[in-house]
Amino acid sequence: TSRTRSNNISEIADVLGIEAGRNAIIHEALSTLNEQGIGVDVRHIMLVADMMCMDGEVKQIGRHGIAGEKESVLSRAAFEVTVNHLLDAAIANEVDELNGVTENVIVGQPIQLGTGDVKLIAKPVNLKI
Repeated sequence: TSRTRSNNISEIADVLGIEAGRNAIIHEALSTLNEQGIGVDVRHIMLVADMMCMDGEVKQIGRHGIAGEKESVLSRAAFEVTVNHLLDAAIANEVDELNGVTENVIVGQPIQLGTGDVKLIAKPVNLKI
């Protein structure tokens, strides 16, 4: 017996459902990377596939998909077509709250994660020995 396998991700998702589309993304990405001799843990590919399918439809990662939907002006501008994103944001009078990693790196501020997120200051206690 022989089998035919489609690599049309959108068609697979439309006919068999989003989970089948997600599995097709994982299969195609892994087979492409393996053909090039690049070893990647399947969990990384699964994370990308989950991001692409999380809204119930298959989305690309580019500026017309996941990256273009970010709320942050600077995050959108950091990905592709910087001038267009900044111009559109200026016309729409958008304000970037600088809440993410990318935005803070762009403006040179400490990132509010890990050691950059410490807000607790302890008062020293005078101890008599």
